[in-house]
Amino acid sequence: MTYSSPLLSLPGAVAAGAPDEGVAAHYGDPLREQRSLARGEAIVDLSQRGVVTVTGPDRLSWLNTLSSQLLLDLAPGESTETLLLTVQGRIEYSPRVVDDGATTWLLTETWEAAPLAAWLDRMKFMLRVEIADVTGDWATLGSVRPVERFADNITWTDAWPHTRTGGYSYSVVGEESHPGAERPWHEYLVPRAELAQSVDELNLAGVMASEALRIAAWRPRLGVETDERTIPHELDLLRTAVHLSKGCYKGQETVARVHNLGHPPRRLVFLQLDGSQHTLPERGSAVVVGGRTVGTLTSVGQHYEMGAVGLAVIKRSVDPEAAVDVVDGEEHYAAAQELIVATDAGQVVGRPTGLLKGGRG
Repeated sequence: MTYSSPLLSLPGAVAAGAPDEGVAAHYGDPLREQRSLARGEAIVDLSQRGVVTVTGPDRLSWLNTLSSQLLLDLAPGESTETLLLTVQGRIEYSPRVVDDGATTWLLTETWEAAPLAAWLDRMKFMLRVEIADVTGDWATLGSVRPVERFADNITWTDAWPHTRTGGYSYSVVGEESHPGAERPWHEYLVPRAELAQSVDELNLAGVMASEALRIAAWRPRLGVETDERTIPHELDLLRTAVHLSKGCYKGQETVARVHNLGHPPRRLVFLQLDGSQHTLPERGSAVVVGGRTVGTLTSVGQHYEMGAVGLAVIKRSVDPEAAVDVVDGEEHYAAAQELIVATDAGQVVGRPTGLLKGGRG
């Protein structure tokens, strides 16, 4: 059954397309909404997203054995994120995690909840855990600043771009200079039956606004920046989603090998697109250097200050100074790169001081 948020019935609401079908792209003025969201004066309907719960006394120790993040000592109300990887270290699931002392809440992408719940259910064996897909009961809202109305709700707070304990940054900029520092992010769970009532008298922004701010913050998104080959190093996810010193989990060998001895084959890059054509390329468009396709445009949006911006996953070997073209059918969009993941990321064994930190731009 196709989901449709009750907030889509509000005046001016325009429905979003993939991957955010079911909620509003905007409510009539995308750039005004984006400015309001960036100032912390608006909230975004993310009720198309999924929610999975894990209960039982073994929940955290069990999830810890399966995932890339250290979850053993996760305190009630503390937020984190984790990855569930294949044996080859490729990303399968990337839930946002918060525990309330009795239940571990996994906030997921739209398509992720049902298969994640089924996968976890197959893995529980004789342990004292219960898994449920509660997407039908809970809706997600997002904002830049904490919203007092939701102070008592289950709340996930994004650590990005801060490097968590046990993590490692592949960025060429420090945390204070990282553009993600300008976009703190919070997600709240509200009873789905009370969604419309819960946002009454609050300013609303559509997902066009939240996506543009996410792109500007260099924040990767599962199913958007990822494909069937993605390893976490390529997206700088070791900073927030991986604990490099925790115990064994599926995919750990690849994570450790690439980090210590190798280099990720691809890297996430920020693109400043030429906005003179008054259109935007589609997600999935080819990124081309010197007539050769070197990657894919994964996200694109219109930022209220920077104009047309995007994220792309490209080959690690691409010259970071090279001008690129984004090719969408017959249309070519000139773009300038900005490094997110350093070209020499990985191979930290023997590196005396870690990655060199440089100034942005």
